[in-house]
Amino acid sequence: MLINKKNYQYKELCYTVRCAEPDDAQALSDLRLQLDGETENFDRAQGEGFIDRVGFEQLISNDLASPKNLCLVAVVGDQLVGYSRCEGSTLIRLAHKVIFGVGVRKDFWGYGIGKALMQVSIDWADANGIQKMALEVLESNDKAVQLYQKCGFEVEGILKHDKRLSDGQYYHTIMMGRWKV
Repeated sequence: MLINKKNYQYKELCYTVRCAEPDDAQALSDLRLQLDGETENFDRAQGEGFIDRVGFEQLISNDLASPKNLCLVAVVGDQLVGYSRCEGSTLIRLAHKVIFGVGVRKDFWGYGIGKALMQVSIDWADANGIQKMALEVLESNDKAVQLYQKCGFEVEGILKHDKRLSDGQYYHTIMMGRWKV
């Protein structure tokens, strides 16, 4: 699914949010690998669940062809610094919702990039008859939880002791959802 690209400026940083294109495949593969190594906020450790250029080319092509999927990238200059994805289902009982995920390079945190990716995704979902957006977030990711709440997401449940991080401790996963009003 396509959206119009949007340009943003936060302080001295200018960036663009647009649909991912097949030519972004290698950069998305590299970005995902980098993000997985920067924090423990994702399900994967760096290198796990690796998607190569060909895999991202296929994912992007499928998303562009699907009215239920949206893959966005945030670009500064010619660098991909963030991405988000909404994935829907063709199953009748799940066709009303999408699963949302987002990631931004650590050195670009604090510029509103995650919020911009989320807002473009929300606008797309609302304009395309998506009734619900769902996501999961690690309990220790306070800034993300606060952002999601500001964007209308509510806590719907908690998966207790769901993830074991490098400190050996178990952390809860918060399930959040946003219902179109």
